[in-house]
Amino acid sequence: MAQVLEFKLPDLGEGLTEAVIVTWLVQVGEVVAIDQPVVEVETAKAMVEVPCPYGGVVTARFGEEGTELPVGAPLLTVAVGEATTVPEAEGSGNVLVGYGTGTPPARRRRVRNTAPERANGSADRGSTREPAPHTALAEAEKAPHAQVPASPTSPTLLTEGPVPVISPLVRRLARDNDLDLRGLSGSGPDGLILRADVEDALRVGAARAAAPTLAPRTPAPTSNGLSGTRVPLKGIRGAVADKLSRSRREIPDATCWVDADATELMRARTAMNAAAGPRISLLALLARICTAALARHPELNSYVDAEAREIVQLDHVHLGFAAQTERGLVVPVVRDAHARDAESLTAEFARLTESAHAGTLTPTDLTGGTFTLNNYGVFGVDGSTPIINHPEAAMLGVGRITPKPWVHEGELAVRQVVQLSLTFDHRVCDGGTAGGFLRYVADCVEQPTVLLRTL
Repeated sequence: MAQVLEFKLPDLGEGLTEAVIVTWLVQVGEVVAIDQPVVEVETAKAMVEVPCPYGGVVTARFGEEGTELPVGAPLLTVAVGEATTVPEAEGSGNVLVGYGTGTPPARRRRVRNTAPERANGSADRGSTREPAPHTALAEAEKAPHAQVPASPTSPTLLTEGPVPVISPLVRRLARDNDLDLRGLSGSGPDGLILRADVEDALRVGAARAAAPTLAPRTPAPTSNGLSGTRVPLKGIRGAVADKLSRSRREIPDATCWVDADATELMRARTAMNAAAGPRISLLALLARICTAALARHPELNSYVDAEAREIVQLDHVHLGFAAQTERGLVVPVVRDAHARDAESLTAEFARLTESAHAGTLTPTDLTGGTFTLNNYGVFGVDGSTPIINHPEAAMLGVGRITPKPWVHEGELAVRQVVQLSLTFDHRVCDGGTAGGFLRYVADCVEQPTVLLRTL
């Protein structure tokens, strides 16, 4: 007799509490192996393929494509046992992509097709797997959680009927703004609806909403009696709010700052990029300075274990950097930043930034940071007091580099000046350590040869 096990939506990290089903990768009645991806979901920060920790026959799927599920909600049920013809009857205990206990199963080629004949769910998603044996299907039909197979293809998240849109980000953008995709004409090949089409429709809708009407919207009531519009604090905005609130609630932070003459650093970068080879980014140079400063002041590459009342100083520097995207603020992590040169750091920053804007960062890309570098100068501002990325102990903020009057070698001159700020957890060190770290960073910015002497 097969045993039916329930697989729930796992915790995908970064404090995210829900995810949207984008694509089912298996159908009811299909045999799956341990750690085989069964569904593609979209969180507030990334697209993630979720592997099933059980091997057996899928007996039920919970939720159509486009459904938002909370963490812990049932995803699917799997019948495991001899009758399933799958030898691995025990779960692996793994829930995230890339954390399998053995050799991962071969990836299946998936073809996303939105043609009308596929819209009714009658065709398979390009699967190359053999149909489940009759014995396995018979056991699945007897399972107490068995359901009618869900439609394997749902071309739109808002409406019924075939709609020529493939990108899950486009579908989510439409869904979040209550936009009916059936009313759009796509500008892509064969009428494919692109992101630009959705954004154009939203701009037109916003312009119409702003125009005077005979029946204006009734404003939402607020707790203080004033009128206003309620915006749900969910998704990436909610995740950021929860993490920042926890940081301010648990970490007694302090901030120090200093102005630095970055003229020589900018000249050094220009000279490096004038030579043959890949171009070096300014962020990569700042990262090299950070890792060198952390080697001298390891107290800031740590976290506080409040229950044990211990400060845990870390051996590796996994450097997070703040990246503003259309989806909101994310903090990708460059792993082992202390062991990378400027060229390697530049390439990794570029890769993670591209993934952040595409919404394809994995949980591994977003977790495990030990120190964060925040270059808010890209927004044209000079200074800020960063909020520490919990549970880290510090964050370095970098303002814009701009021409300013500066006393250089006893003479007033126009130099490229930047403001640096360090917010630190006062439990891990005192002001002397924080000031020493920030002074070393400023010295390296002003005289890059200081960094060369300490390598």
